Amino acid sequence: MAMKKQNSVPRILIAAPQGRSGKTTITVGLVAAFTARGIKVQPFKKGPDFIDPSWLTRVAGRTCRNLDPYLMDRDIIRASFANHSQGADISIVEGAMGLFDGVDVEGSGSAAEIAKIIKAPVILVVNCARMTRSVAAMVNGYRYFDPDVNVAGVILNNVARSRHENILRSSIEKYCDIPVLGAMPKGKQYTIPDRHLGLIPAAEDQSLHQAVERVAEAAEKYLDLDKIMEVASQAPALDIETELPKALPAIKRPRDIKGDSDRPLIGVMLDRSFTFYYPENLEALHGSGAELVAIDALNDTKLPDLDALFIGGGFPEVLAGELEKNNSLRSAIKNSIEQGLPVYAECGGLMYLGRSIRWEGRAYQMVGALPFDVELTAKPQGHGYMEVEVCSENPFFPVGSRIIGHEFHHSKVINLDRNKVDFAYMVKRGWGIDGRQDGLIHKNVLASYNHLHALAVPSWAESLVQRAREYKMSKTKYCVQ
Repeated sequence: MAMKKQNSVPRILIAAPQGRSGKTTITVGLVAAFTARGIKVQPFKKGPDFIDPSWLTRVAGRTCRNLDPYLMDRDIIRASFANHSQGADISIVEGAMGLFDGVDVEGSGSAAEIAKIIKAPVILVVNCARMTRSVAAMVNGYRYFDPDVNVAGVILNNVARSRHENILRSSIEKYCDIPVLGAMPKGKQYTIPDRHLGLIPAAEDQSLHQAVERVAEAAEKYLDLDKIMEVASQAPALDIETELPKALPAIKRPRDIKGDSDRPLIGVMLDRSFTFYYPENLEALHGSGAELVAIDALNDTKLPDLDALFIGGGFPEVLAGELEKNNSLRSAIKNSIEQGLPVYAECGGLMYLGRSIRWEGRAYQMVGALPFDVELTAKPQGHGYMEVEVCSENPFFPVGSRIIGHEFHHSKVINLDRNKVDFAYMVKRGWGIDGRQDGLIHKNVLASYNHLHALAVPSWAESLVQRAREYKMSKTKYCVQ
């Protein structure tokens, strides 16, 4: 526990009455427009999410961080916010769902809870399609619902024309003591393309960056950036008692590995297929003593001399044809697993380790280290927070421990040979693999649909690095003999 410090960086939280109101577009536009003015913006995302943060990171030039009251306690949230806001001129938090929507009737885990924890003024993005005077009733309802939440401004979204904007502004001016900070016009050109599970990840398709440029231009034109900065500057100082690591570790490419480090070498699958990594997880691995190397599942034809492998989530189905073509890497991974390489895989990583991915009428061959196939479905198979209890011996967690995380997947495991694997987890909340179990174990592999966050499960990184050390030592002993 460190000495108490204060953080007074200007801050706002962008929220909405409900999902699909346009808060992601507005947030990306704000971050991009401020950044274009030379203002340093630190982006944050409320809740478990990889995709929106990928865009916010890209436009801000600073790594977006997640703030989640379900996965993190209040001190950790404040510490993460304060640590990563250092050096920024403004911090912008994108909310999730509706402002007061949480995991229960009390609103636990809501964007409003984050706003209270970090003392952030809230700017409410209202989808004004098919609405005029009623906007005032909506704004007042959100403003007065919880007196501890400072709803300090409104952005009107999906405004049809100047007459529509005038009546919306006049209604809020007459009935609400709150400023209108901008009005974004209706138009598909002011949205970022999406698909199942939300936006397309920023690293997957470079052509989508034109959409971001249009959104940034619209934010500069239609939003009052000066007044928004004034609102952000009203945020009071935060008292901080906990400190966390501030910077991401260097992740090397295989050609840069010298092979003489005392640190165990952990490969991280980083390419257009596998992009779902919390920066804190990579920091935790490095902080626990590992050296990290990026593996490209699409283009690398062999593995470096790894001591462990971390395969995060993503959309392997979208690039399944390219993954299938890289047979040499798939074979190398399977062989390494059979030789005992510790592997931790989440969601997309689980899909990749199976025999095949079946999507849009085709089956694509994957690593084949685990005895199942994966089928993509039109509807989500699991979406939301998870809680699991460790029920079997496995490489990374003691039996009986409780692990919280989250899942969101449109895939399901089929043709599983249950005689060849064990399950690590009993699902207490969520769906996992079959509604009751998650976490497939094979040798030193643990693959699950559950996504972990290192600030919620700090023992994960320590265990993975320890297994990597042990594997490194076993190779050394084998070579000596």
